[in-house]
Amino acid sequence: MEELLEKLLEAVEFGKVDQKSPYPPQLKGQDGSHEITISAIETGISPQRILEEALIPAMARVGKKFSENKIFVPQMLMSARAMGASMLQLKPFFTSGDIKTKGTFIIGTVKGDLHDIGKNLVAMMVEGGGWSIVDLGVDVGSDRFIEALRNNPGAIVGISALLTTTMVNMGEIVSSIKEEVPDTKILIGGAPVNDDFCQKIGADFYAPDPQGAVEYLNKMAS
Repeated sequence: MEELLEKLLEAVEFGKVDQKSPYPPQLKGQDGSHEITISAIETGISPQRILEEALIPAMARVGKKFSENKIFVPQMLMSARAMGASMLQLKPFFTSGDIKTKGTFIIGTVKGDLHDIGKNLVAMMVEGGGWSIVDLGVDVGSDRFIEALRNNPGAIVGISALLTTTMVNMGEIVSSIKEEVPDTKILIGGAPVNDDFCQKIGADFYAPDPQGAVEYLNKMAS
């Protein structure tokens, strides 16, 4: 059992999605996260253990390497894909309640902005960290964030922007959310955003990268 969990951790860390995947070269021809997760479940390893002892540590390693510029977006996307292949097998256990999540994270790209790579990376990293994700997609205004919050009481909100022309819309959204659901914690991120802007618009946290978002959320959950 320990060996399977270690193999799954390695597959996710290095982005090995399935046996057919040629990436990474050192794992060519070996099972990927898809097959290993199925084997782990069939062997009797609990879904909670798969999450806590393989997926969460793997994505933590990936996030740390990304923060230290040891890997870049393409490698991170491969790891996120491998994690997603594993999570697909675990989804039924989330909905049945067999896996306890740390909380719910609502995420969307700000109104007027259609970019989603950064948002998707954060969503995948956070999901790999043990959270339930409500992904609202792109071009999301305050109404949709507030509706999602009403459907998921106590959730934390993440707002992403890639453009200086759309980041200004974050202020209105943060203000509307705080007015309608005052206790909501809101984190923001994206290329043009910084900590000063975060404080100026009244958001609670600025995440410079996906790992920063995961670490903030874990503090909120502890």
